[in-house]
Order: sequence, then structure tokens, then C-alpha cells
Amino acid sequence: MAENSLPFVEGASINRPPMFSGVNYQFWKIRMQIFIESIYRGIWNAIIYGPYIPMHIVDGVSVAKSFDELTDIENKRV
Repeated sequence: MAENSLPFVEGASINRPPMFSGVNYQFWKIRMQIFIESIYRGIWNAIIYGPYIPMHIVDGVSVAKSFDELTDIENKRV
């Protein structure tokens, strides 16, 4: 039987993220980005730009809002 020399032992799947076998990171990274963006582009933006933390000013100091204080728009961005 022929040996599989490809870095990925499984084929393309729309239900599971691509498995990283420790070889060819650049190729895996692109596949992972496409997989995450196919679920929801906002997830990839959170990975790249970091989490959104809603703030408000108390006595001249920025303080993170508690989850009870979030508006609907801020809740979606979080």
C-alpha cells in the first residue's frame, strides 16, 4: 500500500477544523482562517484585533463595563 506523504491525513471538511500535523504551518494557517471565516467573519476579526472590551469613564478613569451594563450592540461586539 502506498504511504501518504501529504502533511494532512484527512480531507477537506466543512464540519471540522483542519488538523495540524506539525508540518507546513503556512498552508494549515490559511485553511484554518478560511474555516473560521466560513463560520462567522467576526470570529476571525476577534482573533486578529483582539477582544472588544466596552468601557465607561468613572471619576476620569476608564473602567470596563459589567455584563449587566452592556447594550445590545456592545453585547454583539463582545
